[in-house]
Amino acid sequence: MIIVFQRTGQRRYAIEAQRPDFPAVVMNPAPGYDQFLPHDMMHLVVEAQLGLTLGVFGQLAQGGDAGTFHLPLQQDKSARETARARTRIKARGAKLLKEGRDESARSERATYICWYEWLARSQSSELRKRAQGMAKNAEQVKDSARATELRGLNKKKLDEICGHLDRLSAHWSTLEVGQAMAVRWPDLSIVPNSTS
Repeated sequence: MIIVFQRTGQRRYAIEAQRPDFPAVVMNPAPGYDQFLPHDMMHLVVEAQLGLTLGVFGQLAQGGDAGTFHLPLQQDKSARETARARTRIKARGAKLLKEGRDESARSERATYICWYEWLARSQSSELRKRAQGMAKNAEQVKDSARATELRGLNKKKLDEICGHLDRLSAHWSTLEVGQAMAVRWPDLSIVPNSTS
């Protein structure tokens, strides 16, 4: 699956999931815009690195809508065909949302912890300052996580996750409005020539 992140405005972005076995779905606008790294790009990395198969991106890969994506209008399809496809995606999405409730909550906790860790390790004093403002919440999130979750976020795994976040941020932060970058799920490779 290819995930395309596009800057659509000064403080806005959209996501398209191009799925080999299912129709592409979009979320526009997507929540959590950040000039350095959008929220859902963090989820992409965390879920891939922790092997979460029922988080947002695992649900998309399995043909769901993760509760927030939708099938865009398709010029080559009739209104009836599009409506049927949307119904199938919604039904599959509802089933996967139910199955993935616990894993999605785990993804949210892990993403917040990793976001804090990534900011705290940054070379940028601006980002380290943002981490300082998040420190108390990050501790509360850690306290609410299960011991097995925290073991999965050991130093080695956090190093790997932060490395991926650094690499993706370096690309994302250079995009102008209208430009996009594409990332392959679950290996997190940047698709060549994906910025436009």
